[in-house]
Amino acid sequence: MPPPSDIVKVAIEWPGAFPKLMEIDQKKPLSAIIKEVCEGWSLGNHENFALQNADSTNFYITEKNRNDIKNGSILRLTTSPSQTAAQLHERIQSSSMDAKLEALKDLANSSRDVTFAQEFINLDGISLLTQMVESGTERYQKLQKIMKPCFGDLLSFTLTAFVELMDHGIVSWDTFSVAFIKKIAGYVNKSAMDTAVLQRSLAILESMVLNSQDLYQKVAQEITIGQLIPHLQGTDQDIQTYTIAVINALFLKAPEDKRQEMAHILAQKQLRSIILSNVIRSPKPINDEMAHQLYVLQVLTFNLLEDRMMTKMDPQDQAQRDIIFELRRIAFDVECEPNNSGSIEKRKSMYTRDYKKLGFINHVNPAMDFTQIPPGMLALDNMLYFARHHQDAYIRIVLENSSREDKHECPFGRSSIELTKMLCETLKVGELPSENCHDFHPMFFTHDRSFEEFFCICIQLLNKTWKEMRATSEDFNKVMQVVRDQIMRALTQKPNSLDQLKSRLQNLSYTEILKIRQSERMNQEDFQSRPILELREKIQPEIMELIKQQRLNRLCDGTCFRKISSRRRQDKFWYCRLSPNHKVLHYGDLEESPQGEVSHDLLQEKLPVADIKAVVTGKDCPHMKEKGALKQNKEVLELAFSVLYESDEYLNFIAPDKHEYCVWTDGLNALLGKEMTSDFTKSDMDTLLSMEMKLRLLDLENIQIPEAPPPIPKEPSNYDFVYDCN
Repeated sequence: MPPPSDIVKVAIEWPGAFPKLMEIDQKKPLSAIIKEVCEGWSLGNHENFALQNADSTNFYITEKNRNDIKNGSILRLTTSPSQTAAQLHERIQSSSMDAKLEALKDLANSSRDVTFAQEFINLDGISLLTQMVESGTERYQKLQKIMKPCFGDLLSFTLTAFVELMDHGIVSWDTFSVAFIKKIAGYVNKSAMDTAVLQRSLAILESMVLNSQDLYQKVAQEITIGQLIPHLQGTDQDIQTYTIAVINALFLKAPEDKRQEMAHILAQKQLRSIILSNVIRSPKPINDEMAHQLYVLQVLTFNLLEDRMMTKMDPQDQAQRDIIFELRRIAFDVECEPNNSGSIEKRKSMYTRDYKKLGFINHVNPAMDFTQIPPGMLALDNMLYFARHHQDAYIRIVLENSSREDKHECPFGRSSIELTKMLCETLKVGELPSENCHDFHPMFFTHDRSFEEFFCICIQLLNKTWKEMRATSEDFNKVMQVVRDQIMRALTQKPNSLDQLKSRLQNLSYTEILKIRQSERMNQEDFQSRPILELREKIQPEIMELIKQQRLNRLCDGTCFRKISSRRRQDKFWYCRLSPNHKVLHYGDLEESPQGEVSHDLLQEKLPVADIKAVVTGKDCPHMKEKGALKQNKEVLELAFSVLYESDEYLNFIAPDKHEYCVWTDGLNALLGKEMTSDFTKSDMDTLLSMEMKLRLLDLENIQIPEAPPPIPKEPSNYDFVYDCN
């Protein structure tokens, strides 16, 4: 007979004694279990003891997490969190350097546990650590020269403990003094600083800036982007990642009046070229976190264009009108005529003729073309940049089209406005960066005016495609769709330079796009006759069952999820997978992202599928309702889901990407007997159904399938033709 579900068999260790095997009754209070264990080893004052996991985490067992104990778990009897916190609080104030160093090392390890962290914070431990950073380190300035490694370790463990404690979100970031900020900024500004200290200092500055507008002001006074640049020139990718993260944080939280000043710094060739040569073109492969920070920097840089994109042209503004005059002058090599040259009507007629050749919709007053937002004045900026920096190509396009028939000319003005709008949509100008995206494009770091250069390449592509399509003015929207397709397909190949982008686009001619589309259409051929539709309906349940099995198999393989909190970048992971019998979800924390199969022993926690009450997604998830930046981010909302069980317990997920999100939500819904409704299920259904249909209809190629079944013939007048075998 199997043991009751409330009984868990575990081994309990105690230093200097043989481990004890015992059964834990989960219905008993935890204090009673600890008392029983203490009595077994003749230990008094059981209230001073606690149980913790005897693994790499060493997390304490509490009433809240005790249900995570599994059969076969190894626990350790140890001093209670309050006792341990009090001891470490005293030890880190020791006058002995060695004792202090050992205590801080233990504190850094213990602070990862929220139970211990709460007790240490209750003893005003955060204030003690900040005081040690502010003044305590000065006591050892002389020792730094003779005991530099020891000093670096001392400071490193102090800052590590501080970061871990703050990461639990128990204490507000707004409570820190200017002296503490100056000290942390000082470690970052020093030319030769211990790597671990520098890394922790950068992480603290990033969290300060992101979590408090008041602290942003103080940090911004102490540190500039110019002072951060030298850290990008090293070879340590972690330091480079943290440095770019701080730059992004400063830029993200900068008020409007300072944003343009920072934009000027970001646009400087020095910063861009250092990132390009020392990070992007470094021999080391770029890890996910660095890719994310480069993506954020790319988004923030493009978001500088939002102001111009959302600014309408003022038809009465002479400076803005002069830009249009400049476009006309460069194209037709004419100088602005003096006021007395010819009649007003003649000049107006000449301007109207030239503006028509330039492809504006409003020939009389082209300024009206730029009153639509987006793209607003950004389109005019792009046109002027193209005219000045690629003058030969600009003149060729304008004159080439002005010599064609009216209906066959590619209107440069209208094309530029629509193309600018399309590029803004493609690069998501004005949108906040996603928490989980790593989609940066190296080519945008190769030029100081990368967006304008991107436009110049694309406007020439548009003109080329127009000619290849032999388009007329009625085909304008069709041409734009083809150009969008060409650009998107080229970007997915992640060209390393703008020249490489040109080469890719050159190969994606209109003829090539037609071939690709034709191939895709053939692969997604849709049969609409009634017999085919009936056959589809008949085999659809079989395909759905196949998809369901695939989803459950993927859940059995498991997925590594990244832990994300208010301080995004932690490099902490947890893993979850379904048992082969589809009855239990096993999960547990990991020190690093797994390279191969995760051992079953590492996943100590479990959740029976029978206990799951519901699966919720997006803003309905408990962790998306909490205060913080995550709930504001649309992309994170789209990847969030939670498993609700018991009365108010929940297991929160943020999928690494859309594919894993769909796999897990589908699989969990399948386990609960609910419909799988994700986009990937629809896509898989279409693909598999189309493939199955083609296989079944293989023998009917070139045979016309009738819309209706053939009529049943009338009964014969007699059945004399029937032969009776008997």
